Amino acid sequence: MSETRTRRPATPSPAERARSIAKRGGRAALLPSGETAVRVAPLLHHVHADGSATVLLADDHPLISTAWQAPRSELAAVLEVADPTPVRLREPVRGLLWLTGWMSLLQGDDARAEVLAVAEERPDPRLLDAGHGATVLKLESASLVLADSEGTSSVEPADFQAAEPDPFCMHEDSWLRHLELSHRDVVGLLGRHLPEKLRGGHIRPLGLDKHGLRLRVESTDGDHDVRLAFSRPVTTTENLGTELRRLVGCPFLAQQRSA
Repeated sequence: MSETRTRRPATPSPAERARSIAKRGGRAALLPSGETAVRVAPLLHHVHADGSATVLLADDHPLISTAWQAPRSELAAVLEVADPTPVRLREPVRGLLWLTGWMSLLQGDDARAEVLAVAEERPDPRLLDAGHGATVLKLESASLVLADSEGTSSVEPADFQAAEPDPFCMHEDSWLRHLELSHRDVVGLLGRHLPEKLRGGHIRPLGLDKHGLRLRVESTDGDHDVRLAFSRPVTTTENLGTELRRLVGCPFLAQQRSA
């Protein structure tokens, strides 16, 4: 006698999801080691494709003097990158990426080369402060951990480097905000694919990737995340539009995942 199992919708791999969070940038906090260490908000942060990260801190920040006094001017630290939700939700963070490793001070030509490398990927006027009130630091990651609505996973630096960000990761937030503000009727149509017990909740757009659309249902018994899977992975806006129209117009069985 065969056993019927519910098939989970396809999702981007943990490394792909981590790369997407890193690509979007989000909000960052630096957590240096030590019993009295406090969270530090950097002036700028950038996560590179190899899993390392560049951080700018004000020259007079206490962490700079601490690093100078450390052996080899290196400190153990964690860089936390938060992925905010595209619309205002009760829980405003949809994912977290932690990069743990050794952070070192860069000077002279090394600092200039690091700033230029960041500028090639992410031009930002704050980079002009490097050497003029801001110090450049480099975090070499030894490990990465991802936590989001799909689960919590360790990501090997080699897997992170080999993965690609989702093709829609830089556009999904603006698209989903537009969906929330201008097309509530469409959100309502998507709601019919929810499990019966969630249909009375407040449905909000949460995420979009090549494998599907994610919704958050805010209800009296908590928040629940649901993935509506596409019929196939998509990489173009044309195919994405086709899949979204299919979801709006066709009955579809969604799989619930509780946050």
